[in-house]
Amino acid sequence: MKRIVFMGTPDYARRILERLIEEEGIDVVLVLTQPDRPVGRKKVLTPPPVKTLATEKGIEVLQPESLREEGIWERLRTLAPDYIIVAAYGQLLPKAILDLVPCINLHASLLPAYRGASPVQQALLNGDSFTGVTAMLMEEGLDSGPALAYRYVAIGKETRLQSLMEQLTEAAAELTPKVLKRFEELQPLPQFGALASHCKKIRRSDGEITLDDAEAIERKYRAFEGWPGIFLSDGLKLNVIEVPDVVSPHRPGEILAIGEEAIDVGCRRGVLRIVSLQPAGKKAMSGRAYCVGRGLKVGDSLL
Repeated sequence: MKRIVFMGTPDYARRILERLIEEEGIDVVLVLTQPDRPVGRKKVLTPPPVKTLATEKGIEVLQPESLREEGIWERLRTLAPDYIIVAAYGQLLPKAILDLVPCINLHASLLPAYRGASPVQQALLNGDSFTGVTAMLMEEGLDSGPALAYRYVAIGKETRLQSLMEQLTEAAAELTPKVLKRFEELQPLPQFGALASHCKKIRRSDGEITLDDAEAIERKYRAFEGWPGIFLSDGLKLNVIEVPDVVSPHRPGEILAIGEEAIDVGCRRGVLRIVSLQPAGKKAMSGRAYCVGRGLKVGDSLL
């Protein structure tokens, strides 16, 4: 029986934890996750998905603001786990914890590509045709440790963030118990640092677009599904779009056609078909309804 400490926070991590709990020969003895946070307009204090699952299963949960807090290292040493599994935990592990037992991170990219906070979004932004999950032995550097195993995931031309996250979550959930059970047989593969790329934490401002390149806008639309979405400088949010043309040149913002629901808008390169949009502070509406409400016609500018 392999004794596991699990560290993670969001739904991605919850599914991996669920898979470990189900697996014969694995005993999850402790879960560490982020503290409960206020959520929504009413700021309701809400536990992380990982905590909810661990509590349901009767597993001890710790929620330190920092892993350097007094008592955390001591509790880990007392439990004497065989491995620590980390999946989207949200904190770097101190060297003292890294030195206790092998710490294995499930990172949602094919390392050394896309080290950092937003690997899934970055794969979509770059128009990649595939990505994956890496099981990695952790060290003090950011996502720089040797790889233990990979799982590849294809990216379709219309794949958006949520569906890709679901595929990666299932890949990670299947990969993790296999790595644990074969750990002694695996030969860690050092990452080739010269090929490393990094990605930053996504901010709301990243969702702002200009009508320059329709193909680039579509990539942002797919990558920023849910949050932050994509929007113009005046706050006009584009909820549902299509890109029928990525080549033809137009005056940015020119309304090229008004259909029964959608409108076609020119970009410096390509055409954006806007099916649904949402002015700042108002409800979503069709592209056509927006134009009718503002008296906009073909040839006018959306900007």
